[in-house]
Amino acid sequence: MKVSFTANKPVSSGTAIVFANKDLEMEGAGKAYRDTAPKNFDAAIKAAEFKAESGKIFETFVMSGDKAVRVIVVGTGDDEKPDYELLTAKAVKRLLPAGETTLTVHMSSEASADDAARAAVGARLAAYRFDAHKTKATLTKTKQIETLNIAADDESAARESYENYHGPVCDGQLYARDLVNTPSNVLFPKAYAAKIKELESLGLRVEILGEKEMKDLGMNAFLGVGVGSERESQFAIMHWEGGKEGEKPAALIGKGVTFDSGGISLKAGNNMWDMKGDMGGSAAVVGAMIGLAKRKAKANVVGLVGLVENMPDGKAQNPGDIVTSMSGQTIDVQNTDAEGRLVLCDVLHYTVTNIKPVAMIDLATLTGAIITSLGHEHAGLFSNNDKLAKQIMTASETTTEKTWRLPLAKEYDKLLDSPFADMKNIGGPTAGSITAAQFLQRFVGKDTPWAHLDIAGMGMKNTRNDPRETTFGTGFGARLMNRWVADNYEG
Repeated sequence: MKVSFTANKPVSSGTAIVFANKDLEMEGAGKAYRDTAPKNFDAAIKAAEFKAESGKIFETFVMSGDKAVRVIVVGTGDDEKPDYELLTAKAVKRLLPAGETTLTVHMSSEASADDAARAAVGARLAAYRFDAHKTKATLTKTKQIETLNIAADDESAARESYENYHGPVCDGQLYARDLVNTPSNVLFPKAYAAKIKELESLGLRVEILGEKEMKDLGMNAFLGVGVGSERESQFAIMHWEGGKEGEKPAALIGKGVTFDSGGISLKAGNNMWDMKGDMGGSAAVVGAMIGLAKRKAKANVVGLVGLVENMPDGKAQNPGDIVTSMSGQTIDVQNTDAEGRLVLCDVLHYTVTNIKPVAMIDLATLTGAIITSLGHEHAGLFSNNDKLAKQIMTASETTTEKTWRLPLAKEYDKLLDSPFADMKNIGGPTAGSITAAQFLQRFVGKDTPWAHLDIAGMGMKNTRNDPRETTFGTGFGARLMNRWVADNYEG
């Protein structure tokens, strides 16, 4: 999709989106379309019983010379600050079945440059499709929006907002969606690592560690997850060095289980296909790093993702096995399907000891329990630092990626006690998301501000009725992490 910013004038072809308030008032281009045939326009509104409530849509046609322009009127209701991103996404969702290839969004005069940029983001997210594995015969049956024009009063400022921030961040989110949607026979650990290595073209510095290097580091908890797979585990480290030289970086950490069968603790077969998405946390980190690089963020950030496939064969880790983590702590692996925390614990310890970040956030599709707790509306937020938790919640308020803080407390630690090792990797049938976070906290140390985002309900198979989320993979987390970095580390 080609995105352009233009003067806010009526168009003579394609489809136009305009906005109307609760009194059905339209300004600028919207009024101009209406004035082409006011009686017909108003009669159509009346016939459709259109009330211009927020998010409600009315569609008609107006003549421009000998051509008809499709006009989609989107109600803003009595919203003092309309969410133009969401409203545009709703209009695009309505439009897609029509097969229109050219779209112009006319911003209201009160809309800011940031509003205009986010309208473009809303259109791109709503128009997203994953068709990399469809044949030409299938693709020819569906048309896509090829040209998106954002018509704004201050087109220059809108273009600057989009090109300098919102566009690159959206690029990262869409890339993250592609990763989550890609099947595991295509995106296995080494293939995933190779794709990350290609991101050096954006200015990232990328290190890839294989199993030999990880064994030398003592990352036995991580490595244990992948011993049942024929595919070698990988550890990818992405450096963005846009801040001051020598300044401590922030760290983003992602769980990258490219397929999770459950291992010997085999998952039920029903819908197991969706476990290709169990690398959603790593996708969010990769997407965030793409956004940071493309917008040339003035901050130092390191992204670290553990890439592994969890499979059950004769070499696979057994329930009851004990592994020694990189930190030296021993873990009683009572359930091989609680594998993500085994990957993360070594990556967290590596980050603390080798990167020494000013703060770090991990993202993971970690527990089904978080979906039971929060559904598909919020990611679970856990943190050892109130300031960091507040930063994340503030960032979530200005993006579409919502979080809800849950407790960490020593009272839950007893649920991780093992008679055979320093801890077990599951806590039992209660407080599953909390005990998973308590487990991770043991590998963080006391001095590093840390937060854990359990995005199992948000990163894949999202059932929210949000027009911006069109496929299995959502890319959740990429926008949130960019906002957090921008708010707190770019001055």
